[in-house]
Formats: sequence, C-alpha cells, structure tokens
Amino acid sequence: MAKLKTKPGSKKSGRKIETGKALERSPSHLLHRALQLALDIYAEETGPDAVTQRQYAVLAAVAAHEGLTQTDLVRSTGIDRSTLADLVARMIGKTLLARQRSTADARANTVSLTEAGRAALEAAKPRVAAADARILKLLHGPGGGSHGRRRRQRAETEEEEKGQASQGGQAAEAGQDLAARQSRQGRRETGQDRGQAGKASQGA
Repeated sequence: MAKLKTKPGSKKSGRKIETGKALERSPSHLLHRALQLALDIYAEETGPDAVTQRQYAVLAAVAAHEGLTQTDLVRSTGIDRSTLADLVARMIGKTLLARQRSTADARANTVSLTEAGRAALEAAKPRVAAADARILKLLHGPGGGSHGRRRRQRAETEEEEKGQASQGGQAAEAGQDLAARQSRQGRRETGQDRGQAGKASQGA
C-alpha cells in the first residue's frame, strides 16, 4: 500500500504547533531555557580557563563568610549536598580551597580560600559582572520586563479578538445565507400554492 503523505495543514503539524505554544507558556520550561542561556552567556564572557559558574558561587560565598561548613555552603549557594561535596573536593584538589576541622564542631569541616582561590575569584569578578549585565539587558530589553509582558498580552488579546470577530462575521454571513435560502424557498412554495389554486378555480 502506498504511504499517505502528511500535508502541511494536517492535524500532525497542528499538534506540533500546539506543543510549541504549550512550552512557550510553561514556567518550568522557560526557567530551564533561561538558565541555559545564562550559563551560555557566563561561559562566553569568562572563557574556557576561568572557574565555572558554580565554582564562582562557592568562592564568592566563602570569601563573604570565611570558615563556612559545607552545610552552610549548601544553604548559601543553593547547590545540593552531594554535588557540593564533589565540587568542594575538586576545588581543594585544584588548591582553590583549603579544608580545616571546625573549632566549634569537631564533626564538621570548614573551608577557606587559598591564595590561588582568591586570585581566581578576583580575576573572574569583572567577567561575571559583564555576563550579569548582558543577562539584565535581555530582561529589561524590548521583549523583557513588565512592559514587554504587557505588550505581548495586548498583542495576544488583539489576536484573539480578531479571531472572534472573524468567527462572528462568518456566522452572520452563514445566517444571512440561510435566511435568504428560506425566503426563496417560501416564495417558491407560495407560487406553487397560487398555481394550484388557479387550476382548481378554472376546473370549477
């Protein structure tokens, strides 16, 4: 049997369009895309030899509060415990961080910046600031911020109103056509009735 070809206006293509619109309105999907874009911008601005975004977050948190435990770092950076433990271990291996036993709690370890870690943090700061500026520009640009959202909402409302008006016009035209057909049918029936009445009169 010959395979059926899918036409451009088929239901299959319609489902793809509907799926795309659903993703565009999904907060979780949009936040994921925003994170991807932010990380891409960070990588472009800092370059391949700089610390990663998560490493920078750890260095900045430790610099702000020397002597933090890994539990404290989980709370301050938002990085989950297992990921942070691996991250800190790698940063210690790169001599960016140093680990010591906590004087307040013998069961806990604290981390501090090494000279190499402080230098890496200072080198990354202007590049991170440039990345943040690019991200903020996107948020407050022509398509971002509350004004951009309001413009998009107005455009969507106008499109919906146009669609409703078009449907209303089509319905009115259909109603007019139906009324015209009914009127023509009524006139034909009236003419037939009159013809039959005339014939009956002549026969009488």
